[in-house]
Amino acid sequence: MASLNVGNLGEYLREQRRSAQLSLRQLADAAGVSNPYLSQIERGLRKPSAEVLQQVAKALRISAETLYVRAGILDETEREELETRAVILADPSINERQKQVLLQIYDSFRKENAAEAAAAAADAPAGAPGTAPDADRPSTS
Repeated sequence: MASLNVGNLGEYLREQRRSAQLSLRQLADAAGVSNPYLSQIERGLRKPSAEVLQQVAKALRISAETLYVRAGILDETEREELETRAVILADPSINERQKQVLLQIYDSFRKENAAEAAAAAADAPAGAPGTAPDADRPSTS
């Protein structure tokens, strides 16, 4: 059976399992999946669903989003956004209204930065990268 391209997911899972000092069977039991199936995931022979990854992450006490990125289900940027939101929502030192305001500010900054990046990309010259358009060059006459 050929190995699937799952972004080193299997190797990463094996490392996490070993650092948690769990056998393959123990992790399979804790995650609610079969031992052979988990073995195939670790060897890169199977690509697990998001639900299975979530169960494995919970059993390993690691971020499910990290596994989603490794499996190619989630983009790194999306993972960072989700983790930022989770940290804000989990902070016990601020109340619910403050959390919602922080998330609104966070969203507005992300939208503003995305709009600026899109505008900068649209203004970039069609020529070679790193060259300024002719209108921006100083006159030599």
